[in-house]
Amino acid sequence: MNIQGQAALVTGGASGLGEATARELARLGAKVAVLDVNLELAQKVAAEINGIACQCDITNTESVTAALALAAAAHGPARILMNIAGIGSAKRIVGKDGNAAPLEDFARVINVNLVGSYNVSRLFAAACVKLDPLEDGARGVMMFTASVAAFDGQVGQQAYSASKGGLVGMTLPMARDLAQHGIRVCTVAPGLFSTPLMQQLPEAVQQSLAASIPFPPRLGKPEEFAQLAAHIVTNNHLNGEVIRLDGALRMAPR
Repeated sequence: MNIQGQAALVTGGASGLGEATARELARLGAKVAVLDVNLELAQKVAAEINGIACQCDITNTESVTAALALAAAAHGPARILMNIAGIGSAKRIVGKDGNAAPLEDFARVINVNLVGSYNVSRLFAAACVKLDPLEDGARGVMMFTASVAAFDGQVGQQAYSASKGGLVGMTLPMARDLAQHGIRVCTVAPGLFSTPLMQQLPEAVQQSLAASIPFPPRLGKPEEFAQLAAHIVTNNHLNGEVIRLDGALRMAPR
């Protein structure tokens, strides 16, 4: 699919990997709607890329429906969806105090990362199937953002790994489901990237994490993620793929 002139939705588009993706799609000529719970940050990014900001809680159907309607009114129906919104969590199942991890924390991460991504996708797909197909029969493309934690979760990442593993497991059946409508589905599983969340860690911790990658010994750059996201849109042969972006073959033993 040619990105030029297409309407695109980017959840979590106000910061980190989502912001980088919104900027890259806009650079390539897309009309970008920045969907985020933080409207102020979304407006800032949207203003800089000539897009539109839509406040959106991906776990709330009314909020998503309103955001998609606002984006469609400004840019026309979207054919590109980038599911990047998500949250993290790190809690051992039994804490140092001997108490069990709170169930509410596990449920919250699953609800945002997995259920929320599905919520946006089902509403986007329902609108996309009604569009006329392009010359090659395509109607749209969507991408999920999983994590290397879906395959290689660390201590305390039960909730996060489960949520991201759910996205990986959902990719192929959703791609098969939507193939008849000309809508492609792919997932990217990034590893250690220099995002605002990562930058909150002490510098020594960031350097230690970067050093665990033999080459190049650094955290991933958000723009590298964004470049892959854009490639998924333009490469019509990619469908049902889960692409790791973590240097899986060069990660040091842990």
